[in-house]
Amino acid sequence: MYGDEATVRKILTGLGDTWAVVGLSSNRQRAAYGVAQVLQRFGKRVVPVHPKAETVHGERGYASLADIPFEVDVVDVFVNSELAGAIADEAVAEGAKAVWFQLDVVDEAAYERTRAAGLEMVMDRCPAIEIPRLG
Repeated sequence: MYGDEATVRKILTGLGDTWAVVGLSSNRQRAAYGVAQVLQRFGKRVVPVHPKAETVHGERGYASLADIPFEVDVVDVFVNSELAGAIADEAVAEGAKAVWFQLDVVDEAAYERTRAAGLEMVMDRCPAIEIPRLG
C-alpha cells in the first residue's frame, strides 16, 4: 500500500491547500475535471497543469510545474504511469510538500525517490474519494 491512512489525512488536511493538478484541462469527460471540482468544494485551490495551459474551474492554467509562479503544496498527477515519475521528480525540484498519484498511476521507483527526498506521497488512490471520508 502506497500511502497509509495517516499519510492520506496529512496530505488532505495538514500540508496546505494549493494543489497543482497535472493533466487537468477543460475536458469535462476526463477524471481530473471532476476530481478538481471536489477538491475545490473542500477548500483546495486547484491549479491546472497541462500543455494547453487552459483556465479551468476559474483558475489559470500553466504548461508545467516550473511555470507556476507561486508555491504549490501538493502535486496531483493524472498522467500515465510511464510519465508520472518525471512529474514526481519535477515536484521535488519545485519544492512541493507532497505528491499524489491518482488511481492506476503506479511507479514504485518514483515513490521511493519522492519519499527519500522528504516528501509525503500517496499512489494509486483518489483524493476525491478520500477527502469526504475525513469529515
